[in-house]
Amino acid sequence: MNLSIKNVSKTYNKGKKKALDSFSVNLTPGIYGILGPNGAGKSTLMNIITDNLKSDTGEVTYNNENIVKMGKEYRDILGYMPQQQAIYDDFTGLRFLWYMAALKGLKKSLARERIENLLNTVNLKEDANKKLGAYSGGMKQRILIAQALLNDPKILILDEPTAGLDPKERIRIRNFISTIALDKIVIIATHVVPDVEFIAKEIILIKEGRLLLQDKPGNILENMKDKVFEVHVSKEQVNDIQKKYKVSNISSEKDGVCVRFVADKKPEELDSRNVKPSLDDVYLYMFDDEEVASV
Repeated sequence: MNLSIKNVSKTYNKGKKKALDSFSVNLTPGIYGILGPNGAGKSTLMNIITDNLKSDTGEVTYNNENIVKMGKEYRDILGYMPQQQAIYDDFTGLRFLWYMAALKGLKKSLARERIENLLNTVNLKEDANKKLGAYSGGMKQRILIAQALLNDPKILILDEPTAGLDPKERIRIRNFISTIALDKIVIIATHVVPDVEFIAKEIILIKEGRLLLQDKPGNILENMKDKVFEVHVSKEQVNDIQKKYKVSNISSEKDGVCVRFVADKKPEELDSRNVKPSLDDVYLYMFDDEEVASV
């Protein structure tokens, strides 16, 4: 199984804004985490992969066949959970899943089995007969994940799948995604970096519509091992450190402040120590000139 994005470009505003610029990646079964700041091209990329948007140049192929030419055959193997989707507030969760199952063309017996299993998986069995308008933000996220999985897709695209979920629900969904990814290509775009740090086969970093990096999380972190530091300083020193270095965390302690930061080499003027890097550190290092809050 292979999903290939080949030299895809897309512009808006009559060519004035380039959302994707000769973007190419090759994906096989497993989980891929897409990280990048707002405006990097993540949403455009996912809309092109789902065939909701046509690229200006390049193509997307599934097993060497153009997805546009595949048409319904491609949509039948695709599951998509968009970041924002209008949900029918007057539908119950159960009715919504039945409605989506009908749109996907599932047979009644299969739909019943899939719906029952998925309601258990996303922990909504007890709320299945409540109207969606009464669902919390987290519950709506979970019902959207369920609808994306109704047809047991070969390609699953999740845009912010854990947004609004509490830590317990996030872990539950993250573990579930891991269990189903063995025979699927799963693409996750998320602001919650730890959600992909521990389950992703590869991380894809995208900036200004271009592929910045695609590699295994372990390899990415290995390349950052000499670039992440912690130092204990007084509160008065924190501002100076923030001006000079990319600070990823500040925590108060009894005798001062612990500052975590990234830099190309160990500062001579600070009594800092190397610490184990995380994907948050990688993101800060790669995209510090962007809006840090918008992974």
